[in-house]
Amino acid sequence: MIRKIIHIDEEKCNGCGLCARACHEGAIDMVDGKARLVRENFCDGFGDCLPGCPTGAITFEEREAPEYDEQAVKKAQEDKKMESAKHEPARGGCPGSRMMQFEHSETEQEPVDPGRAVSRLAQWPCQIKLVPTAAPFFNGAKLLIAADCTAYAYANMHEEFMRGKVTLIGCPKLDDIDYSEKLTAIIRDNNILSVTIVRMEVPCCGGLQRAAETALRNSGKFIPWQVVTISRDGRILD
Repeated sequence: MIRKIIHIDEEKCNGCGLCARACHEGAIDMVDGKARLVRENFCDGFGDCLPGCPTGAITFEEREAPEYDEQAVKKAQEDKKMESAKHEPARGGCPGSRMMQFEHSETEQEPVDPGRAVSRLAQWPCQIKLVPTAAPFFNGAKLLIAADCTAYAYANMHEEFMRGKVTLIGCPKLDDIDYSEKLTAIIRDNNILSVTIVRMEVPCCGGLQRAAETALRNSGKFIPWQVVTISRDGRILD
């Protein structure tokens, strides 16, 4: 079929690789120090790679090319995430950041006796600073982004909020970082079904909420989300 597709001028290409990183579909690879369109059926013709080229080596053209294959792109992206996640622990020397996914038994998924507490943590690590942006447990996940203190202030945190969700925790005051960039990557690059933000009523917790809201906006996705605020004496505030 005749359609719009990118063209890379190898003489102008300086091998910086910016276009390959900008192409979310994975149509471009670096070959012998030059950018090349190696998967024409992965190129959607939108040109996300164009603004990143410092030499103007990338342009549009209309020519005979395979049809854009969205399903093949999604499968390749998923395979890449799985491969990346597989090697994540090897890059870190700390056992505390080694990635794990927990499979709770069917009986553990049932309501528990109030006198017997059951952990609903679905994965490790759970700290926002330590969790990888690509991991198998993010596929089809309901995401809980919670302030550290909420688990201590609210007694039924595991059953009411963590159950059935992937839990990410952080404290913007103690970590003194902006979580929004990492949270954006997690939401944008994974199949996240919903986001629940649980924060404390104290002002410093506003940083966590703002980071999550920024990430939702920057991800370009429309995902159901909610904010729940916990009081310092352990109540859910309206």
